[in-house]
Amino acid sequence: MDRPFKVLGIQQIAIGGLDKSKLATFWVDMLGLVKEKDFQSEAENVDEDVLVMGSGPHAVEVDLMQPIDPEKKPKVHEPKLNHVGLWIDDLPKAVEWLTAQGVRFTPGGIRPGASGYDVCFIHPKGNDEFPLCSEGVLVELVQAPQDVIEAKS
Repeated sequence: MDRPFKVLGIQQIAIGGLDKSKLATFWVDMLGLVKEKDFQSEAENVDEDVLVMGSGPHAVEVDLMQPIDPEKKPKVHEPKLNHVGLWIDDLPKAVEWLTAQGVRFTPGGIRPGASGYDVCFIHPKGNDEFPLCSEGVLVELVQAPQDVIEAKS
């Protein structure tokens, strides 16, 4: 297949729990990752700490997420490994091409993500209209900035 985009590497992994402070004890206190910022979104039902390991274009985020309301969806704490984010060199082309192939995306389209990059999500389950999916794992596609594109191409 002649794909009009490239997956450049892992941008992030997102881990959910009912109490992100317990996650931080492990990831920050025990493993030494650095908290870069906080992010909250009522629409996505998430209160998130954005951690980073590494630096520059080779840095990888570890996002620690807890639901704002544990009774509402999406339930960012189920499953615990919530999603994997992938750097994409041309996000609009990737979404257009993947959609034409029958890949199902979650509602919301391309939008700004927690770290300021444009993102969208591949649905973990297919349906009749879009039968291709990420087979149980939520996948976030993240528009790579130019320094990441140059470093990873």
